[in-house]
Amino acid sequence: MKRLIVGAIAGASLFAMVSAATAFETVRVGEVNATRIMIAPPQTDLAKTIRDGLRDALDGAGNSRAQSDAQQLYYFYGARHFEPLWLTEDRGEIAFSSAAESVIALFEDAHLQGLEPSDYLTRGLDVAAAGSDPARLAALEAEFSAAMLRYATDAYTGRLDPRTVSENIDVAPKSVDEAELFSALAESADPAAVLMSYHPDHPEFIALRDLLGQHYSGEIEDRAPIGGGSLIRLGGSDARVPALRERMGTTSLPGADPLVYDGALEAAIEKFQGEMGLNPDGVVGPATVAAINGAGGATRADIVANMERWRWMPDDLGDFNVFVNIPQYRVEVVRYGETVWDSRTVVGTERRQTPVFSDQIRHVVTNPYWNVPPTILSQDVMPRVAANPNYLASQNMELFFNGAQIDPWMVDWSLANPNAFRVRQRPGPSNALGRVKFLFPNTHDVYLHDTNSPGLFSRSMRALSSGCVRVEDPFGFAEALLEFEPNLTVASLENTLGGNERWFNMDRRVPVHLAYFTLRVDENGTVRSFGDVYGHNAKTMEMLGV
Repeated sequence: MKRLIVGAIAGASLFAMVSAATAFETVRVGEVNATRIMIAPPQTDLAKTIRDGLRDALDGAGNSRAQSDAQQLYYFYGARHFEPLWLTEDRGEIAFSSAAESVIALFEDAHLQGLEPSDYLTRGLDVAAAGSDPARLAALEAEFSAAMLRYATDAYTGRLDPRTVSENIDVAPKSVDEAELFSALAESADPAAVLMSYHPDHPEFIALRDLLGQHYSGEIEDRAPIGGGSLIRLGGSDARVPALRERMGTTSLPGADPLVYDGALEAAIEKFQGEMGLNPDGVVGPATVAAINGAGGATRADIVANMERWRWMPDDLGDFNVFVNIPQYRVEVVRYGETVWDSRTVVGTERRQTPVFSDQIRHVVTNPYWNVPPTILSQDVMPRVAANPNYLASQNMELFFNGAQIDPWMVDWSLANPNAFRVRQRPGPSNALGRVKFLFPNTHDVYLHDTNSPGLFSRSMRALSSGCVRVEDPFGFAEALLEFEPNLTVASLENTLGGNERWFNMDRRVPVHLAYFTLRVDENGTVRSFGDVYGHNAKTMEMLGV
């Protein structure tokens, strides 16, 4: 029986933190500060049973982490007269307390929060099996506390380590303050409400949770998604056309081939594309298919995966922030929860992905040099230079070795190590960064910037850059970004254009979030779905098993 409780509390370091606030007291003995352990005697038969079980577990734990955990658990309950938090006794019958029952009900409905009930309703939570055995009852108390810690952790941080989904997701897992959690649970008359408070409170997370609830209530039915494939244009034949007609509410003409994409369906698609903010060209491509699949409420799996990624986001996005949603190809400036400005973007290709992370915009640079990143340098630029040293001049680029500019024609490229060189592109009309860039120094060497290829913004699928985020209207973005900069305006930036590189430091650092959401729900409840351009959503669903 001793093994039962040792197993239940193994790794439960939370009790060390909780007990520090409840079982220890600093006292003055002469000239020395000493720590006194507060162990209050049990006052009920059930408390005596819990004490005996915890004491037996402590005696049998041995010299290990389990012994430390058993000791801290003993101290935690000792500070409260060994009264259980989650068990109660009535006329000799031991059962879960009403507070525990409310938590069990929360566990049973975990699927409504995008979680898995079986992760918390484990076989160890069985009062009948515990009977009156001290070790089993003590283990039951510990197991229940561990289940609540798992729930709070999953609700707050998500079930996955973001970095295991992709190396391009640079988001460290958050952590639950265990002492704070268990102090709140012990003091609250409604511990289920305490646990619920660990879910994100962002309006879009809540909207996704409500959408998930509509699926489970039967208000929305999961429909088989329309699959991917080649572009569908007017007059073309495709097996997906009947499903598109069903979604758009149109019918084919009598006697016509039902697989042919006709004018009526094209008109309905164009109208839908306009409503969804897509290019209303009537061509059915990946972006349009994704939007159609999401417009009906998306699938449960999609919703759960997007809720998981909201748990990875910072608790506070900032009252004034920049939000880039990579699958949406869009950047927003958000003030107090309201989007005050937005524009199209171009993001990294699948091969050179825009990373997912949060930082702070600190600088604006006009007439920027482009310092070619190492990957692009080794894979793209240097092979061209080795084949034709004049390539750098044709691209308005400069070559550096050991900090000094050198002539590429003076290098024997058959012997040279490309990694020993640095290349930058001078300011000017051909510069890949355009006229202005917005910096948030980071290890990925990515930022937001203008472009010398504005025609790319007319495409629906815009995963076309080498990792940075290109902004369609960079000076409109600058105007929105600099709202709280008294000494920096768009006019002052424009006055420097065409000259040398100029750096401007911002007085107020603005949080910027490069995020990845394939589902967004706007303030009107409209569900917008976007293509899984990097496969992060599919990988999240796979790892969650949804």
